[in-house]
Amino acid sequence: MNLASIPSPSTGVIELGPIPLRGYAFCIIIGVFVAVWIGNKRWVARGGKAGTVADIAVWAVPFGLVGGRLYHVITDYQLYFSDGQNWVDAFKIWEGGLGIWGAIAFGAVGAWIGCRRRGIPLPAWADALAPGIAIAQAIGRWGNWFNQELYGKPTDLPWALEISEGPNRVAGTYHPTFLYESLWCIGVALLVIWADRRFKLGHGRAFALYVAAYCAGRGWIEYMRVDEAHHVLGLRLNVWTAIIVFVLAVVYIVISAKLRPGREEIVEPDKDAEAAKKDDADGPDATEKDGDPLKKDTADTDTPGTSAEDTQAESAAPEAADKS
Repeated sequence: MNLASIPSPSTGVIELGPIPLRGYAFCIIIGVFVAVWIGNKRWVARGGKAGTVADIAVWAVPFGLVGGRLYHVITDYQLYFSDGQNWVDAFKIWEGGLGIWGAIAFGAVGAWIGCRRRGIPLPAWADALAPGIAIAQAIGRWGNWFNQELYGKPTDLPWALEISEGPNRVAGTYHPTFLYESLWCIGVALLVIWADRRFKLGHGRAFALYVAAYCAGRGWIEYMRVDEAHHVLGLRLNVWTAIIVFVLAVVYIVISAKLRPGREEIVEPDKDAEAAKKDDADGPDATEKDGDPLKKDTADTDTPGTSAEDTQAESAAPEAADKS
């Protein structure tokens, strides 16, 4: 008997006239805005310009959405391409299904393009955005609550999640894995912020810490889930992915700390200042090469005592003195 439980919404869509407001999409959108807001504050604190994070996010977010959806569709292809399924559903992102692994990988490609266009280092930008991404994930996981998906094993704990009867699900109370992951992501964000202030993380190490900490939590949370998934050597595919990515993130932190200790002093070069310095540097060279026009004009102008008439006058002066 359950003493208490977390109810699930009867529907994940709120109809605002002809416009359907979907809870899953709403959570993703809020998460993106919060991530950009946090990232902008951290970027400015590092010496960057306000608005740069948002400009690069214009590239990173679309790439991330595409990558997240591709990862989900590829790893759960049976949901869309097996007998009796409609492959068109693979494009219905609002119904849920974004793989964080694909989202981060493709989002990094988009961010790299944006950073390259702005002339700033991608690792520094990623460090600034890392806690915001974790908070965005914490918010985005509530989209699974709206869709009644990705819950864990049956339980009668006071915080059990109520799931109603529906397609591919059985009514009952289950572990609210969406809530576990949401709380874990908040803890990851706080960890990265603390470590960044304490150890002055740079060159992508704050982002790598976020990745490692998230994977550590995702591993045990994923193990609790009961939704259909591919297994490799008895473990869910996403558990193996979390283990591999965790190891890679830790290795990056260790190697990066040895090769590039400390933190970047300049994260966003001031193009106006660089242009001014270039003009200053070119000024003396141009003067030495072309000469000073003012001095040139002065040199070309006859000065007192150097004209032909003055020279003749100076020659006649001794003669006049002798005659007198």
